[in-house]
Amino acid sequence: MKILLTGGGTGGHFYPIVAIAEAIRDIAKEEHLIDATLYYMGPAKYDERALFENGVIFERSYAGKVRRYFSIWNITDAFKTALGVIKAIARVWQIYPDVVFGKGGYVSFPVLCAARVLGIPVVIHESDSHPGRVNLWASKFAKRIAISYKEAAAYFPKDKVAFTGNPVRREIAEPIHDGAREYLKLEDQAPVILILGGSQGSKNINDSIIDILPDLVKKYYVIHQTGKDNIDEMTHTAEVILNESIHRYRYKPFAYLNTLSLRMAAGAADLIISRAGSTIFEIALWKVPSIIIPIPIDVSHDQTSNAFAYAASGACSVIEEVNLSPHVLAAEIDRIIDKPDVALAMRKGAESFAHHDAARKIAEEIIKIALSHA
Repeated sequence: MKILLTGGGTGGHFYPIVAIAEAIRDIAKEEHLIDATLYYMGPAKYDERALFENGVIFERSYAGKVRRYFSIWNITDAFKTALGVIKAIARVWQIYPDVVFGKGGYVSFPVLCAARVLGIPVVIHESDSHPGRVNLWASKFAKRIAISYKEAAAYFPKDKVAFTGNPVRREIAEPIHDGAREYLKLEDQAPVILILGGSQGSKNINDSIIDILPDLVKKYYVIHQTGKDNIDEMTHTAEVILNESIHRYRYKPFAYLNTLSLRMAAGAADLIISRAGSTIFEIALWKVPSIIIPIPIDVSHDQTSNAFAYAASGACSVIEEVNLSPHVLAAEIDRIIDKPDVALAMRKGAESFAHHDAARKIAEEIIKIALSHA
């Protein structure tokens, strides 16, 4: 049995694929499927360790990016994608998997196209409440379609869709509460705000935090994943504006939170401030109240709809970037932390939104189709 996984380009696509690979390995072990071979086809390995630990064989594919605005690069990338499709057809034919799983995004297009040409069954997963163009196209021939948000079902054939939620890696699905404050060197019992701007950080969120940081540290610890490109600026600026603050030790900036640090931070957090990407599903599993600040629609068409879909469960409040100001953000932080009933309602909303078995459900369907095809 051969299973080919594709997608990637960002952690939001890649790590759910890793979660599904973990679940496939678990099922293969339980069912004694000793000949199960997993491949991942994408433009780069992204996280080589994660692939190695799950016994996934990397195969490179090529795809040009499709921009939603006029750019001369759209023309050159169209040729790159065409070449990528030809190469993908050749390599997928050599592997000839029993099923192809696509996570979406432009990088999955050549591989899904190859599967279509070669008559290989396809399963896709849509992470957003408003589907991307590749998955909308692939849904026409996919055997099964898994979705993270129930709102996405309206865009796909009803007889193919399953509302599974978004797969989350096993290693970060559970926060660590015991010893979290000690690990993070939180010296007193002030509430904790965790800011997650993604691996690249968010300049607009960072700027708003800087404006209110002297007041925040009077009441809260601030664990701030700034992004590697912003860490030096944020650290230096914080040192200047907190120079005379007796609570300056409460601001803890990190370029990036590794797995252990992230689980510890989630375990200590009373409130999370985040973008509206796949981190939403991690926050839901952690059951932490949150303020979601989506990337504007003109930059990312899906984050705003994702944020409000999550808010509909009662798990968070949403501040659109056009309304983001230091005063608004500070007031919302205080409202949630100062009112236990508000925070409790958000925790319950997060719990109702979370899907603990998303990876397992998708893996079971992939294996079922692979075995029938084999």
